[in-house]
Amino acid sequence: MPWYAVHTKSRHEEKVNFLLLRKSFHVFLPKIEVWSKRKDRRKKIMIPMFPGYLFIEIGQINNEVKLDVLKTFGVVRILGKPHSADPIPVPDEKIDAIRRIVESRVEVLQMQYPHVGETARIIEGPFKGIEGLVVKTDYQKELFVIEIELLRRSIAVKVEGFAVARL
Repeated sequence: MPWYAVHTKSRHEEKVNFLLLRKSFHVFLPKIEVWSKRKDRRKKIMIPMFPGYLFIEIGQINNEVKLDVLKTFGVVRILGKPHSADPIPVPDEKIDAIRRIVESRVEVLQMQYPHVGETARIIEGPFKGIEGLVVKTDYQKELFVIEIELLRRSIAVKVEGFAVARL
């Protein structure tokens, strides 16, 4: 049976997972273990691997089934073709790969690099805390050129990927 990606409201993955399970759907919400970002203490917590998304297995997808999923509180849409209501199935190999990653319990780092034209903040190094516009990227080398306006002049700084945060 094919799997479909379901987009949920922000931080509603658990609720949608529970509600779809109650409707007897086969649901997969991949979670990873990360260190919490609280300032007073550190502990490992489980968070969704793909915030705002979960996967649902549907044998025969028709309008009635789609409507049943879409009427679930917290569901935004079933991912599909642009400008169309047709959902696109997620290949089984991708679901199996996600399952293997989740079951292996390896530490997974989620990287959300900024794209060209987006504002980014430098989080490490001598320019820490400075914000600028990303003008060039090289994802293979994890290098970003960020334009920073200082004293009414623009300068470009090359920054490694681990030192840049998307705003």
